Amino acid sequence: MSPDAVAILGFVVLFALMLLRVPVGMAMGLVGVAGYSYLVGPGPALKLVGQTSMRTVTDYTFGVIPMFMLMGALVSVSGVSRELFKAANSMIGHMRGGLGVATVVACGGFAAICGSSVATAATFSAVAYPEMRRFNYPQSFSTGVIAAGGTLGAILPPSTVLAVYAILTQQDIGKLFMAGIVPGILAMAMYVLTIAIIVKARPGWLPGGEVKPWSERLNDLKNVWAPLVLFVFVIGGLYGGFFTPTEAGGVGASGAFILGLLRRKLDGPKIREALLSATRTAAAVFTVLIGALLFGYFLTITQSPQKLTEFLTGLGIGRYGVLALIMLMYLVLGCLMDAMAMIILTVPIIFPVIVHLGFDPIWFGVIIVMTVELGLIHPPVGMNVFVIKSVVKDVSFTTIFKGVLPFIVTDIVRLVILIAFPIIALWLPTRMN
Repeated sequence: MSPDAVAILGFVVLFALMLLRVPVGMAMGLVGVAGYSYLVGPGPALKLVGQTSMRTVTDYTFGVIPMFMLMGALVSVSGVSRELFKAANSMIGHMRGGLGVATVVACGGFAAICGSSVATAATFSAVAYPEMRRFNYPQSFSTGVIAAGGTLGAILPPSTVLAVYAILTQQDIGKLFMAGIVPGILAMAMYVLTIAIIVKARPGWLPGGEVKPWSERLNDLKNVWAPLVLFVFVIGGLYGGFFTPTEAGGVGASGAFILGLLRRKLDGPKIREALLSATRTAAAVFTVLIGALLFGYFLTITQSPQKLTEFLTGLGIGRYGVLALIMLMYLVLGCLMDAMAMIILTVPIIFPVIVHLGFDPIWFGVIIVMTVELGLIHPPVGMNVFVIKSVVKDVSFTTIFKGVLPFIVTDIVRLVILIAFPIIALWLPTRMN
C-alpha cells in the first residue's frame, strides 16, 4: 500500500475511532503508531512511543501547561468568580441589561486567570444565571450571554489553548499570550455593545437590577484586588521580560496559593480539590499532546502536510480564500469536539499551509483560536452550550441557541475586523522586551 493510501486510511480510522468515543489522544496515538509501524517498522515505532512520551512530560517548556492550570484551579476554588460578578453587578447591574454586561466583564476577569472556556461557562452558569433569573431576565438571553462570555477563556491570557498552539508550532508562548489581550478586550467591548443594541431595540425586554449604595459598591470593588494583582504581576512580568512563560506559570500558581491563604479563601479540602482538578486536566492534555505528536510523525513520513499545501494553493482562490476554507473547517469541527482537541489534531496539518501562504503565525494563532471558540457556541452542537445545559437543566437547547445568535454575529464581525487589521493582534507582541 502506498504512503498516500496509508495516510487516507489513517484519517478514516481516526475519525471512526472518534465516532466510537475513543479519547482523541488515544485515537491519534494508536493511528500514528500503527501507520508508522506499517511504513517504517514495528521496532522504530515502539521506540518512538517511549521517546516521545518521555520527552513531552519532561520538557521544561511544556511545564507552562500544568502551572497555569493549577493557577486557574486555585483561583476557581477560592470563589473569585463570585467576587468578580458581585463587584461588576454592584457597579452596573442596576442598568437595563446591566446584569448581562456584568456577566461579560466578570467572565473576562475570570478568564484572564483561568484560561479555560469550558470552566468559565460552567462557573458562571452557577454564579450569574440565578441572579439574572431573579430579576426576570429571559432564559435565552441569560444563557446566551454566559455561553458567549465563556469563549473569552481561550483568547485572554493565560490561555491553555494558545500555549498548546505555541508548542505545536514552535512559536513564542509569551508573544501569543500578548497577542490575545487586545482581541480579548475587543471581544468584551463588542459583547457589551451587542447587549446595548439589544436594550435599544427591545426596551422592555431586559430589566434593571437592584440599585446598591456607593458604600456597598466600593466594598465589593475592594474584594477584586487579588485577581487583579495576580493578573498584572504575571502578565506584566511576561511582557516586561522578567519571566519566561513557564516561570510565569509557576509564579501565577504560587501567587494564587499565597493570596488564597492570606485572604482565608483556601483550606485543606479546597487545596486538595484544586490539585486533583489541575492534575486530571493536565494529564488529559498531555495524553492528547503525546498522541498528536505520534500522529504528526506518521503524517511527516507520508508527506500529508506538504501535499495538502500543494492542493490548497493550487485551487486558485487566493490566500484569503484558503484561509476562509480553513476557518469554515474549524467551524464545522467546533460542533464535534473540544477546542483543545481541534487545535492539537489539525494544527500540525494546517500550519505548513499558513506559513506557505505568508500569514503571520502569531496572528493566525489568535484567529484560529477565536474561530474554534465560535464553533463551540454555534448550532447545532456547540460544546459550550452542552456545558451550560448540564448546569442549568430547566432550559432547552433551542432556548440557549436563540440567546447565543446575536453574539455569533458579533463574533463573525470581530473575526472580519481582525483579518482586515492584523495589527490589532500583533501590536503588543511587537513591543515585548
